[in-house]
Amino acid sequence: MTAEHTHNGNEHAHPQAVSQMSAAASAWLGSLSDDQKAKATFEYMDGERIFWYYPPMNRHGLALRDMDENQRKLAFAILESGLSPVAYQRTRQIIEHEAILKDVEDKAGIVSFRRDSELYYFTIFGDPSDDENPWAWRTEGHHVSLHYSLWGDNVISTTPFFFGANPSEVRDGPQKGMRILGTREDLGLELIQSFDSSQKSKAIIYDEAPFDILTYNASRAVFQREEGLTGSKMSGTQQEMMMAIISEYIAGVREDVASDKLRQVQEKGLGNFHFAWGGGTERYSKHYYRIHADNFIIEYDNRQDEANHIHSVLRDVDNDFANDVLREHLILYHVL
Repeated sequence: MTAEHTHNGNEHAHPQAVSQMSAAASAWLGSLSDDQKAKATFEYMDGERIFWYYPPMNRHGLALRDMDENQRKLAFAILESGLSPVAYQRTRQIIEHEAILKDVEDKAGIVSFRRDSELYYFTIFGDPSDDENPWAWRTEGHHVSLHYSLWGDNVISTTPFFFGANPSEVRDGPQKGMRILGTREDLGLELIQSFDSSQKSKAIIYDEAPFDILTYNASRAVFQREEGLTGSKMSGTQQEMMMAIISEYIAGVREDVASDKLRQVQEKGLGNFHFAWGGGTERYSKHYYRIHADNFIIEYDNRQDEANHIHSVLRDVDNDFANDVLREHLILYHVL
């Protein structure tokens, strides 16, 4: 089965993106010992590929702590090849943020998970040098969960794409004032605050913010229906604000891939997107939002730790982990 038959014609064709990610993944794999490679690699169709989670936990893959300096550099080059410069910098900041969280918890006398910037795991599924078959890479650890699937010249999936931050605002110490995901918070608050009372009454669907994103770590993200205020009931300026939020999430992936995804949103029409809110509408209040249209879902939650702990994710209901592309190819997919 060749890549020319890919999903929806050339919708996903990004030969430069694929060649850069493939080169980076191959270089990293080439630097590993047999033992390291055994931890770092799985078959593409292994069910492990569609398991994801964002708390600190023991994971499969090869952790930064088990790599030498050169191998770490090569691992981060995979990340850099798939992300925008801003998202790459944020990923590095979230990883380093573990030290700040450790300090916060130590001072408060909180005994918790081990906070360790070396417990971020890199995994390759399939063979990045084989352009006849799909392959994938994953980077995951506390508050980072990134999943890319590629096939031939095509980037066939870039979701789930999860970023979190705790604390979402650093309150003291040398990094005081740092807000890694502050843009996601500010844009959401700006939009909800721009609504008049009748718009707000449609948009606010929960009196209190949920404890976490509602799709959680499901392999398939499902809401029974779209809820909240539709873009068609927003002013032009408000639609632009909603588009700014959508762009903030989509633009995590490298620009040549993101631009196609943004174009698909525009083609769908912002009038068809629903914006839903939960909780307070002021900064420092516990709050939640989501944007939903068909398969497209953004979820954001800032409730935990007195609204100083953000979880945020972009999902594609049908095509997370490239499930839709694979289904179209009639692959007998034992985990679906």
